[in-house]
Amino acid sequence: MQNQFDAIVVGAGAAGLMCAITAGRRGRRVLVLDHADKAGKKILISGGGRCNFTNLHCAPDRFLSGNPHFCKSALARFGAEDFIAMVESHGIAYHEKTLGQLFCDGSAREIVDMLLSECAAAGVEIRLSHRVADIARTDAFRLETTGGSFAAPALVLATGGLSIPKMGATDFAHRTAERFGLPLSPIRPGLVPLTFGGDDRAFMAALSGVSVDVAARCGGAAFAEALLFTHRGLSGPAILQASSYWREGDAVTIDLWPGEDAAAFLRDRKRARPRADVKTVLAEALPRRLADALAARHLPARPLAEIADRDLDRLGGIVNGWQLTPTGSEGYAKAEVTVGGVDTAALSSRTMQAGAVPGLFVIGEAVDVTGWLGGYNFQWAWSSGWAAGEAV
Repeated sequence: MQNQFDAIVVGAGAAGLMCAITAGRRGRRVLVLDHADKAGKKILISGGGRCNFTNLHCAPDRFLSGNPHFCKSALARFGAEDFIAMVESHGIAYHEKTLGQLFCDGSAREIVDMLLSECAAAGVEIRLSHRVADIARTDAFRLETTGGSFAAPALVLATGGLSIPKMGATDFAHRTAERFGLPLSPIRPGLVPLTFGGDDRAFMAALSGVSVDVAARCGGAAFAEALLFTHRGLSGPAILQASSYWREGDAVTIDLWPGEDAAAFLRDRKRARPRADVKTVLAEALPRRLADALAARHLPARPLAEIADRDLDRLGGIVNGWQLTPTGSEGYAKAEVTVGGVDTAALSSRTMQAGAVPGLFVIGEAVDVTGWLGGYNFQWAWSSGWAAGEAV
């Protein structure tokens, strides 16, 4: 029948389209529904418009989850090399930017066009501007939408999380999963700038726009990448990475000069250049505006010769281990991902199907699996989407 399908995928993003392609190739009749007017809207804005579509170093230890083993099966069965092969088969030029991150040479539009082309070849039907109003389950799942009624024995939730609501992000997958009795792990914004209050915020605001390579540590994880000062706090890759591990009340430790002993450096400069001031020698290691601000905040404006070694050691300790407690984050509006989601205990790691609700699958960002910055979350979308597509 016209509105009867083998599988309905709700969400025309990375995970949903990959699931549909995989199932369609198996001869399944697949319908993709999305409330947006375009497919792959978040893909199009990713990577500054060039789509950081995967990472050469994808491994399970680069994903956060209540069950760190859950992602292993999907990643092993459809890995970065498999998605790269698809990209190459479509003649899409790409490059490695840094740390294994692969970007299109041209536009993210090429990735979306590739996925839509694969959907067409697999006979997948895509209906956009279809908002789901109700879902009922008897012998099959029946969806009432603004564009009609549709039914299938398999339903795939692929609408992501709450990050970037201006792109249409909603809690649809979470609400639907809960409606069918699937538990959620706590959710929070991830890969998001951190905000600060009081003197820390004033200090950072004065340095807005300054960037420096650091090592940021939080929640047992450490990331050596760039930090960016903002009007409200801290951003940049190192902070975005640490933010996924940050919980309210936790401190973040920042090494502003990784691999070097700042205290020893200051004492050495005191012997070699006793008349120099702290900010001048500190600027040999750090951006000048940051060096000036740290010196002004922590030491009197006197020559090195007049500053006790213990005070230089204290400043060196701050440079190598600056401990800060954020007051919050920029929230879902600026978050690249949602940490947490549908509890993996409710799903099969091989098929992404809910154990208690046969025919119901959850994939991508909606699941409690969150990757590092740099293409890992796209790879989870491809891998989890493929795993479900092989099973529906």
